[in-house]
Amino acid sequence: MHERQRFEDNKNTDCACKSVIFARHKLYSTRTKSVIMAQFGKGYAKRSTPSYFMAIVGVSLILFFLGILGWIVIDANKLGEYFKENIEVNVYVRENVSPKDSASLVEFIAAQPYVRSYQYVTKDMAKQKYLQDGNKDWGNLLDKNPLPASIDFKIKKDYASSDSLNRIRNELSQNIAVSNVLFPQSLVSNLNSIINKISLVLLGVIIVISILVILLIDNTIRLAMFSNRFLIKTMQMVGATRWFIARPMDIRALVNGALSGVIAIAGIIAVIFVAETWLPDLRALRDYTLLAFLFAAIILLGICISFASTHRSVLKYLKMKLDDLY
Repeated sequence: MHERQRFEDNKNTDCACKSVIFARHKLYSTRTKSVIMAQFGKGYAKRSTPSYFMAIVGVSLILFFLGILGWIVIDANKLGEYFKENIEVNVYVRENVSPKDSASLVEFIAAQPYVRSYQYVTKDMAKQKYLQDGNKDWGNLLDKNPLPASIDFKIKKDYASSDSLNRIRNELSQNIAVSNVLFPQSLVSNLNSIINKISLVLLGVIIVISILVILLIDNTIRLAMFSNRFLIKTMQMVGATRWFIARPMDIRALVNGALSGVIAIAGIIAVIFVAETWLPDLRALRDYTLLAFLFAAIILLGICISFASTHRSVLKYLKMKLDDLY
């Protein structure tokens, strides 16, 4: 009986010892894992800095060249609008029209939606302009000024087409005070043709450059993540979850993408100021609204591509076997 009691006491003691040993081993493993994870975090920060630095520089350069192309497109568009809005239409007034009818005609033209600016040119003003162009005075030959009075107006860019200008000419020609309506028809046709061709070429270039930019940024980020593939896999092997591994890298990608966009924008602004210093006429083409949209698009593109490429690379290395990483 005593021997049986002694046997049960020894058995209970062994179970208690095993429980204590197992609990200590579990606690030790947990602490060890935490220490290893912390060391990986420190090592990750040190080892990934150079690769991320080069990734930021590479993405910034790519976004910079894309932004320069966007700025050229904006200025080309503004230049086309400038040429369109400087097309002048001349409405010549009949000789025997009363001042009241002339004033009514001026008011009618000024109220039209296609008129951007207008000027009433009297016969004397027409003669002065004729002489300023280098022509000879007809005073010795004619006693009367043969040049008619006119209403010269410039159109808005939306009406700078042959069809629109022909409709405007037909409408104004029906007025009894109008003798003739002239506009540079060949210039309008050639201008629209040139602008359309340039727009198509720039559109094609933008599409090709955008695709190349996305591929280059993606490859740059993937190369930066390639140097961290063993770190990612080791963190997974010690028990880190997918979210725990991907979250800091995704956050770093968002920050790096925004930083790359800001660096690219700073370079674009510097180029714009230098170009406008050499060519002051470029300042007239500056469009702050379109530039703001361009800068926002650059930052958004840098953030989105950096995040997508980083997250995809992390998931790729997590799914790979250890032997495939070599």
